[in-house]
Amino acid sequence: MMFDRARSPFGEDADVGEAADLAARGKRLDRRAADILYYRASPHTLASLAHSMRLRLHPKAFVTYVGDRNINYSNVCVCGCRFCAFFRPPESKEGYVISREEMASKVEETLRLGGTQILLQGGHHPGLPLEWYEDLLRWLRTTWPGLHIHAFSPPEIFFWSQKFKLSVKEILSRLRAAGLHSLPGGGAEILHNDVRARVSPNKCSADQWLFVMEEAHKQGLRTTATMMFGHVEEPSHRLDHLFAVRSLQDRTQGFTAFIPWTFQPAYTRIRCTPLPAPAYLRLLALSRLVLDNILNIQASWVTMGPQVAQLALYYGANDFGSLMIEENVVAAAGVSHSLSRAEIHKVIRAAGFAPVQRTMDYTPVEPQPEM
Repeated sequence: MMFDRARSPFGEDADVGEAADLAARGKRLDRRAADILYYRASPHTLASLAHSMRLRLHPKAFVTYVGDRNINYSNVCVCGCRFCAFFRPPESKEGYVISREEMASKVEETLRLGGTQILLQGGHHPGLPLEWYEDLLRWLRTTWPGLHIHAFSPPEIFFWSQKFKLSVKEILSRLRAAGLHSLPGGGAEILHNDVRARVSPNKCSADQWLFVMEEAHKQGLRTTATMMFGHVEEPSHRLDHLFAVRSLQDRTQGFTAFIPWTFQPAYTRIRCTPLPAPAYLRLLALSRLVLDNILNIQASWVTMGPQVAQLALYYGANDFGSLMIEENVVAAAGVSHSLSRAEIHKVIRAAGFAPVQRTMDYTPVEPQPEM
């Protein structure tokens, strides 16, 4: 596919045609070209470019997903982020720390349903010692040695570093020794310090988030990167985020996937209208074009629903995210989509692809029964 530099085939101006031609020829987009495509290209142009790039990177007609469960080990948090409807302050009677019995029940159910990993995340709990997390990881590793533990997040790691007066390097090293396999990309929101000061002033900065991820990659931990957009940021901040992630990936090659989703405002302290599907798809397509060094882009059916996520498979996404046996944080904001394995397979096949379950590092998993 080639685009005329003088005029895009979809009728855009010469600048759009030139930027589109760069993307179509597989050339790296600089900030100017990314700006032009994001602000001025038609949805058809973005979809065509992003899908073509997706097919260059993943020529086989597969769409992957992981079988996992989000387990929130605690909802107690001192951050008080304006966008979070899930957390409870330390003094709240609704605060909890999960018991080993409940955790075991959730893990066993996950494995029975063909899951291969759990995603562990919680708040910034002021009362749990580092040894509590290490003991939890060791228990999980020894009880279920085949289970992949995808746990915590850069803000949690940085919080513990400050709380326990240990370096980020030492925190990660100790967690790895205890059984941590990989690190989720949570807590990124928008990687722009002015935005973070408005929505999560008590959480780590953008620079600190990136620093934790770089250290994790240095230690051999694979991670994902995320973006939660559509709250108080400007569109330009979203591009800042993409280029920050790309720059780090150039240095480390540690990100396995990028996962953008739209902010869900219900029951939070941010009043705004949720972004519509076209805005989500536009950012998704641009992320596929800008992040030329990250192989996988995930669609977010949990926030957008299965129909929009299905459409996302033609806007650059090659991955359908997670079986998501359990999810609490987005649900606390009033959005609750649920899909069984059979329903995920049906959505993927209806889009013209074959579903393939994978691990966190995108190794295929033996086919599971469609329950």
